[in-house]
Parts: sequence; structure tokens; C-alpha cells
Amino acid sequence: MKSPFAIPFVGLKLGLHEFEFDIDKSFFESLPYSLIENGRLTAYLELEKKETMLIANLGVVGFIFTDCDRCTEPLTEEIDGEFTLYYTFGEEESEDENLIVIAPESYQIDLTQPLYELITLSLPAKMVHEEGECNEEMVALINKYQQPSSDSKPDEDDIDPRWSALKNLN
Repeated sequence: MKSPFAIPFVGLKLGLHEFEFDIDKSFFESLPYSLIENGRLTAYLELEKKETMLIANLGVVGFIFTDCDRCTEPLTEEIDGEFTLYYTFGEEESEDENLIVIAPESYQIDLTQPLYELITLSLPAKMVHEEGECNEEMVALINKYQQPSSDSKPDEDDIDPRWSALKNLN
């Protein structure tokens, strides 16, 4: 099955070429281990074809639909990211994650995996609602059962007496 994100570069002239892709739920369903289930995004590709290499400037903007990490209610998270990939022809493996070596007989590049990586790298570490938008019942439960923060200062009585003796060395 031909991927809608495969770009045949053989027939392209040298120079810049622009492409646009729509990414939706079917994109994420086609990936076996996707952490994202649904979204509505637009991906942009500016492909520069040179004699010995291809330079792919990828960009993605839109939204993914997920659950809040705090209250587990539905959340729409905005995505905006970009990066550049370099494709060169050869047989040896590349250790640079932005340099992809493709076989000399190749005629297309598939952007499915790079687009997915760009989207996931554009996600924040913690996906939560804005302050005050979380489900209040869930936030109350979290606060009720949450352990005291490790940032809180221990009481003087909780300090091991051996360490307390070190305070008097000055």
C-alpha cells in the first residue's frame, strides 16, 4: 500500500519543491505503537533537491486530542514544530539522527515516521489544562491523597542528630 506521505523525488527537477499534508486520526491509527490517538494537523514540506542530496524542511501545526495528565478529562493540545532532515545516497549507516542515508536505487522518501517524531517532539512534557480548567472533583481527590512534596522543608526534629552536629562546625 502506497503511503500518502511518500514523496517520489526521481521526477523532480533540482531546486525547491513544496508539499502540504493533512494529518488526522487515520495517520495515528496507521502507526502500530502511536502514543497519540487523534489529531487535526497540517504538515508542510519544503524539499530541496540537489545533485547528491535532498534537504527536507518539515513543519507541522495543528492540534492533538488527548486526555489531561492531571484530571484525565479531554484536552486539546496545540502543536507547532519544525526540523530539517538531510537525505544522502549511499550504503553506509549514519550515526547522525538528522542525516538519513538512502540506497542509490531509491526513488522516494517516506515522511510518515519523521512526521510522527516531529509531532511527538513538539508535545509538552506534561499535557494539562490551563489553571482552573481541570475537573474540580478530580483535583480535589488528587490533593486529598497526594503525598507531601519532597520540596517541603523537613522539621528540625526530623533531621538525623549526626547531621545536626555538623551545623556547629563553623
